[in-house]
Amino acid sequence: MLQDRRETLARHEASRPMPESTDQADQADQADQADQADQADQAGKIAQEPQAADLALADLERQRLTLDQACDAATALQAGLRLALAQDDQRLAQSAGLRQQIETQAARTRTWEQLGELIGSADGKKFRNFAQQLTLDLLLDYANAHLQGLTRRYRIERQRDSLGLLVVDQDMGDELRSVHSLSGGESFLVSLALALGLASLSSHRVKVESLFIDEGFGSLDAESLNVALDALDRLQALGRKVGVISHVQEMTERIGTRVRVSRLNGGASRVAVEGIDGR
Repeated sequence: MLQDRRETLARHEASRPMPESTDQADQADQADQADQADQADQAGKIAQEPQAADLALADLERQRLTLDQACDAATALQAGLRLALAQDDQRLAQSAGLRQQIETQAARTRTWEQLGELIGSADGKKFRNFAQQLTLDLLLDYANAHLQGLTRRYRIERQRDSLGLLVVDQDMGDELRSVHSLSGGESFLVSLALALGLASLSSHRVKVESLFIDEGFGSLDAESLNVALDALDRLQALGRKVGVISHVQEMTERIGTRVRVSRLNGGASRVAVEGIDGR
């Protein structure tokens, strides 16, 4: 570029006419000096351009090195993460069987926890109550079957979460009543049904043919006494032998065969078997 400037200046000098006077010569000199100054300035700028290009190139090179280092670090991090993922997948595959065993054992544990909440206690009281409630429910099933043969009005039920008993009055829309609200005759029928149910419960293979009752018949009124004796008559009609221990005189009229115990002097007693006609 500097050579082109010099050639242009030479052609300009060759084509310029000779000055006709001293003023023109001065003007020509001034023009030459201006051209020379301009050429010198252009030459300085042209000389600085390679240095600026070198600086820009060096800066770009530094940026490239920085980016290369960052890329290398990212590649190393990616490789480490891939390795960690592969190791984690391997551990998950190895622990699959163990997780299945844990789930199976957790299900078994939940079953025992539920049993513990229902019947578990340090002193065994909850389990005893639970077992007694099951036994009582079975006894009531037997007792209600017998009670239906004695009277169809009542049914016995167990109070929820306890061993207490309630009576269902089926003639009053299945009203729940306390056993203490029953009359004397009704209490006797319920007690008799429970006794028969207990006999059925305790004799799965042995048939109970005989029944002895000492129920305090003297506390019953005439109507309740008739209800109780009617129930005993039905039991006897079913083939059961019923024995009654009582001092109530009215019962002798309903009992065909009696065993009478008489007190004698000197602390002795006499036992006699009597029929309905007194022999």
